[in-house]
Amino acid sequence: MAHHFKSGATGASGAMTLDRAAPSAVATAPVVTTTIPVGSEPDAVAVSPLTGDVYVTDLNDGTVSVISGQTNTVSATIRVGTSPDGVAVSPLAGDVYVANINDGTVLVISGQTNTVTAAIPIGSLPISVAVSPLTGDVYVTDFNDGTVSVISGRTNTVTAAIPAGTSPDGVAVSPLTGDVYVADFNDGTVSVISGQTNTVTAAIPVGTCPDVVAVSPLTGDVYVTNIDDGTVSVIGGQTNTVIATILVGNGPVGVAVSPLTGDVYVANVGDGTVSVISG
Repeated sequence: MAHHFKSGATGASGAMTLDRAAPSAVATAPVVTTTIPVGSEPDAVAVSPLTGDVYVTDLNDGTVSVISGQTNTVSATIRVGTSPDGVAVSPLAGDVYVANINDGTVLVISGQTNTVTAAIPIGSLPISVAVSPLTGDVYVTDFNDGTVSVISGRTNTVTAAIPAGTSPDGVAVSPLTGDVYVADFNDGTVSVISGQTNTVTAAIPVGTCPDVVAVSPLTGDVYVTNIDDGTVSVIGGQTNTVIATILVGNGPVGVAVSPLTGDVYVANVGDGTVSVISG
């Protein structure tokens, strides 16, 4: 996910820290099989675990492009709010939640009809969205307010606004514990929110300008990209302390964990590479 309002980061440059085995001579290299035109400045993307449909926020158009997972063609273009950024799909209900940066709203899209069913006012400059796979509750970072808005997945109403640093950015929910991890871009910390009580239980110092967060569904460990450090902080999901700091590439932003192998993939915006960290 790219946050376009931020100043450009000048993270520490570094090569991938863990070398992967060379591919077999008979292995086929991955190739791009299709390129799908969507809206202007596509930003964030989420895949429905229920239908396989793909939802892409078109930042400049104020739309969400829906791509059929079966045909890899755009099946719908949905008008949402101003500057849609973060998007997430509920693995329980299939509803899609879209944060509109400049509107201070989250729009709910039905995964069955691909129509907007609700517009929920939240805090100022909402960026990232995550849905708890345990409760269906939705967590949205309000960058300007220093809060995380909690939306009930059952009623689509705001049930809490939780103070979480000065500039909460990336957010992820542990599928093992239901705890919520929030990167504070300007504080250099990660706040831990209990998914049971919706209160902050820890503030963990990490690197400079932490941006995006991902949780391993296998171990519960948390991976945080520090965009200005060129590092990834690894937080133990059981102890909520930093257990490793890994040098990656220049300007690490996106991060994702494979649910099959536990390997971690880090997109480095500054040098056009992806670092792979062994899970």
